Amino acid sequence: MKRVLKIIGGVVGMLLLVGLIVVWILHEPLPKGASGEEADALAHKMLKALNHDVYKSTRYLEWSFQGGRNHYKWDKEMGVCTVQWENYTVELNLVHPEQSSVTTSKGSLSPTESKKIIDKALAYFNNDSFWLVAPYKVFDPGTSRSIVHLEDGRQGLLVSYNSGGTTPGDSYLWLLNEDGFPNAYKMWVKIIPIGGVQASWDDWLVTQSGAFLPKSHQLGPMILDMGNVRGYR
Repeated sequence: MKRVLKIIGGVVGMLLLVGLIVVWILHEPLPKGASGEEADALAHKMLKALNHDVYKSTRYLEWSFQGGRNHYKWDKEMGVCTVQWENYTVELNLVHPEQSSVTTSKGSLSPTESKKIIDKALAYFNNDSFWLVAPYKVFDPGTSRSIVHLEDGRQGLLVSYNSGGTTPGDSYLWLLNEDGFPNAYKMWVKIIPIGGVQASWDDWLVTQSGAFLPKSHQLGPMILDMGNVRGYR
């Protein structure tokens, strides 16, 4: 038995070592960029390419995430979002989360249980909505922008979220076409141990309102499907 445990321990140790080596090889340090008017101008160029004014006038957004397990209907004008997963439906008040409400097929919930579900719904919304509307959030409160000169001679837009959301401190390097339209970003985020992981932003849908929204993202070998994406007034 001791020999078996020793072998298992050796295998686990070897796997951890391999994992550390992979992280070391693939990891990219967060690039340094130049902030100021030029960086803000590049951010505005991206928003113009995306017809930001059309997005702002789009009242309702609908999508799903986590393989269709999380469903959303967001009323941007009222600042509320219906979040559904498993047996829960949360009417999430994005301005005053404490005013949110929960219904569930599991019966009544205590105030403590309701708060936990509301907090989970808010965390889901913060993450899953970012995969839908991240390009439109480059001037959110608590953000900073800088220009990074890429190896191919182009300019990338580095946006750092210094406060707000669920994981402040995350940074994203937007890779843009010549006209400023985004086609991917690289991430430096707390939940991924490797810096510089790239996700695509090139599967775009023109919604009923005319807003550009992504239908899916390629993240390494994975496809993040945004479900039945809708945007309307």
